[in-house]
Amino acid sequence: MVENGRHESFTPKLRRHSVVPILVVGWLVAWSACAVATQPLMMELDVFDASRQHVALPDGISLAYVDTGPRDAPVVLLIHGYTSNARGWVPLLPHLDPSRRYLIPDLRGHGQSSKPDCCYDRTTFAYDLRLLLDALHVDRADVVGTSLGSLVAQAFAENWPERTRRLVLQSSSGGPLPACESEPAGEAVFDFRNAILALRDPIDPESQFMIAWYTSTAPVDAEFLRRQRRDAAAIPVRVWLAILDQGLNLRDLQAGLPRIQAPTLLIWGGKDNLFGARDRCSLRKALPQAEVRLFEGLGHNAYWEDPRAVASAINPFLAAK
Repeated sequence: MVENGRHESFTPKLRRHSVVPILVVGWLVAWSACAVATQPLMMELDVFDASRQHVALPDGISLAYVDTGPRDAPVVLLIHGYTSNARGWVPLLPHLDPSRRYLIPDLRGHGQSSKPDCCYDRTTFAYDLRLLLDALHVDRADVVGTSLGSLVAQAFAENWPERTRRLVLQSSSGGPLPACESEPAGEAVFDFRNAILALRDPIDPESQFMIAWYTSTAPVDAEFLRRQRRDAAAIPVRVWLAILDQGLNLRDLQAGLPRIQAPTLLIWGGKDNLFGARDRCSLRKALPQAEVRLFEGLGHNAYWEDPRAVASAINPFLAAK
């Protein structure tokens, strides 16, 4: 999960200076001034955290996941973002259609799943999820991903269209596209790539970097964010770096997007400084039939900031035949 940045931050030709302390402090001051209307969570964090199960996949990965909802209901696969985990869906989950079954994994390298040396590209992430569906005897699912998870969802839908009923890409990108270069690039709050490159084990979950990493455009439950920071800090730096260079490499996205066959919904926050106007443009050009919802006042984590509004877009889309 990255709240403030832009997609160029994940490419090699970027700023090499480090101005993290000054900019992080400035961002935290600006955020705290408006942090007055946090939406309470509607789900107990301890209950959710205790509900994880584990499955050993044929590729050697132990994948942690939460399986909630009626066993015989249509399945929705929820895929979290960079350095998040299944808990990242807690703000949204109570607002989603309760008649559906939700499979919510910790991606490899995250949460309670295995953290191998290799590999962390989006197709490998997606293959783990296909194996999870196989293990649970799920033939087809609606696939919903956010940020890194949206790129994994793209890969899943591209490679296994027969397993993908409907697709929701939240806070996503179509990668660089010359036709979209005239769109505003947005302004990064600080240089996330160089900040990540500077990380060393063990990561302090209460460091200025980690607090800024889990700061949202609108206020979010403090204990939820504390747990997210704690779990992200427990991810080895080598995994942070591998995902940064492999899973968040946006340069090849356009090539695979034409293979997506599933009806698709695109959701963005208008204040998302990671995936902004250029990303919206490139993804909409690649998927011209997709439905689009833009929440002007929300940021990269729109589903944390106003989960009811985001669910009001997702639920009817998934209910369609």
